[in-house]
Amino acid sequence: MTTKYPIDNPFRKPVELISAATSIGAAMVLVGTGIAYGLDTGILISGAAALLTMGLWRLRQGLGVLRFHRNLRFLPMYTLTSEDIPWSPKEMFMGMGFWWSQKHTQRLYLARQPQNRHLRARNDQYEWARQYGRDHPDGWLTKWLNHPSPWNPYAPLPPVGGDPAIHGIEPDEGEIWASRGERVGHTLVLGTTRVGKTRFAEIWITQDIRAGNVVIVFDPKGDVALLKRMFAEAKRVGREKNFYFFHLGYPEVSDRYNPISSIGRISEVATRVANPLPGEGNSAAFKQFVWLYVNIIARAAGALGLSPDYKMIYKYAADLDGLAQQYLVSWLNRAHPGWEADKEANDAKMSEKLLQNKIQQTGRTQTIIELMDLIQNKSWNDDPIANGLVSVLANNKSKYQALINSLFPLLEKLTTGQISELLSPSWDDPKDKRRAFTWEQIMDTGGIVYFGLDALSDAEVAGTVGNAAFSDLTSTAGRRYKYGGAVGQSTSVDVSKATKVSIHADEFNELIGDEFIPMINKAGGAGYEVTAYTQTWSDVEARVGNKAKASQIGGNFNSLIMLRVKNIETAEILTNQLSQVQVLSKTQVSGTSDVQDPDQFADFSAKAEDRIATETVPMLEPADLTQLPKGQAFALLEGGQLAKIRLPLPVEDSSDPAWPASMEVVFSGMHAQYQRYLATLPLEAGAEAQDHDVLTMEGKGHGQ
Repeated sequence: MTTKYPIDNPFRKPVELISAATSIGAAMVLVGTGIAYGLDTGILISGAAALLTMGLWRLRQGLGVLRFHRNLRFLPMYTLTSEDIPWSPKEMFMGMGFWWSQKHTQRLYLARQPQNRHLRARNDQYEWARQYGRDHPDGWLTKWLNHPSPWNPYAPLPPVGGDPAIHGIEPDEGEIWASRGERVGHTLVLGTTRVGKTRFAEIWITQDIRAGNVVIVFDPKGDVALLKRMFAEAKRVGREKNFYFFHLGYPEVSDRYNPISSIGRISEVATRVANPLPGEGNSAAFKQFVWLYVNIIARAAGALGLSPDYKMIYKYAADLDGLAQQYLVSWLNRAHPGWEADKEANDAKMSEKLLQNKIQQTGRTQTIIELMDLIQNKSWNDDPIANGLVSVLANNKSKYQALINSLFPLLEKLTTGQISELLSPSWDDPKDKRRAFTWEQIMDTGGIVYFGLDALSDAEVAGTVGNAAFSDLTSTAGRRYKYGGAVGQSTSVDVSKATKVSIHADEFNELIGDEFIPMINKAGGAGYEVTAYTQTWSDVEARVGNKAKASQIGGNFNSLIMLRVKNIETAEILTNQLSQVQVLSKTQVSGTSDVQDPDQFADFSAKAEDRIATETVPMLEPADLTQLPKGQAFALLEGGQLAKIRLPLPVEDSSDPAWPASMEVVFSGMHAQYQRYLATLPLEAGAEAQDHDVLTMEGKGHGQ
């Protein structure tokens, strides 16, 4: 197949085969007749070699055209065991593919021309074969037509949907690699349900684990294959002791994590607790009251040496008087020794009637009323925490709690049953053998964390914990950036040489909040490499509630991977970043005209010509991204370089190490729950996912 003509048209008939057959046949005739007639041996060999060389050259060209035609219909199966996934310390393997250029836009344009329909996957012959199979389900011809062989031109297409020609227009594909240096610029992966986002995550997570990175994976819904793959890879490279399993749905076997214990500023506690509450419209004022209330609790508890957790917040949110009494007594002992005598004198001056009126008006305890009255009369206002407590306590208790009422249902969920032990761990409980971790510990020890949020059971709790964990990671990034590769280590540590932290966030639109923006904007300096996965960009806009803020988030992802999407606006995120190219089209013109000159011996003249025209078109249309088969993607990498890739299908690997038997209940439970979730999907997505996912099982059929 050659490209030296004005239009690269591999869709034509393989006319080279005619000249190939002629040349090879002539060589055979020459040899036969030469021997028969005793021609000179040197001339005979030279002539036959020349003819044979030309024949083989033309044969190669013709077979290249046929190979291209076959590639348009289906691709060869591409499978890899997890152990065989390539990796490099400097690059990230993405799959098989090619770098997209004007040539491929031109070929895709030609592939969609009506005259080339017979070369496409769903041509008239293919439809006839499928209809024949429906009409004769038990016939011998049906069995042959349905046989998944590369030599069967009518074999059923694999269950991946889409248009095979988008990738098939380039038969000469190779491995596609992305620079690891680009990872700190963060990567966004977009794709609708069940098209390969999780498979792509497995491939990159595998390489991150092998590279020795700290790996943190957020999985809101719970994918068993992803969990198993992470553990298998960790064990394969000898890092299984650093593997942490956190899952809200299985607290009895989960490691423990307190999302609000590691803070840089005390105000972060209130932010993490209040963030999940609605903050739009009239709800904004209530959210601010909640933040103020929790912040006062956190400041007072912190000053008393109490470590913040959800149980502590809930306890004192319902009983602020008890916390206030502890703090005020502690503060008075430090700042105003001998205050007890002053209190007795002040209590004696206050009448019983006035005391009861204040108790009735505020709903506070007698001790709190007496302490507040003492502080006010003595003008002891030298402590900001005490001042904050007094300002809240001066309000009517029932009315103030009505303002923060939205906080209590959420805290109730976070502090009930085994979830409470998971999120508010007792660090010194000798009976609890489950490990407890912080992000600083994970980063210092090179940990690998699977963070399951069980969003299918309780989306509100999942969003709260995920959002708080992201906030914690952001805060940790700030400390790593200031103090080096690990908090507490020497400030002489070079951050650029510190262990990379690879964060993979599936369905990240369910996890993000205001804290996500500074994390992806500045955390690259702390070694964070965020890879975020979501279905549409509209999901992100809906989560943050602001299109401009969503655009700000999107602007911080330097690399973009886009699988099949159903939303045109999402597809345009990629296509709008591509340049326009020129495609060539050929127009055939023919005509006749009468000859009016009587001196000429002709009655008419005729002409036939091919005209080549150029047209400026986008390199890719949004519709191209809605027609991608499962497991295929476009990748915009390294400053706008566009690659077309397809992911390898996994193969069952008997060498993968097994989990402990105690975890099998987790696997079976997660799998059953995930199947119930798939059943709730729209008909198209649910039908595509009946076998769980073609991308998470051994490949079937003859192509992808």
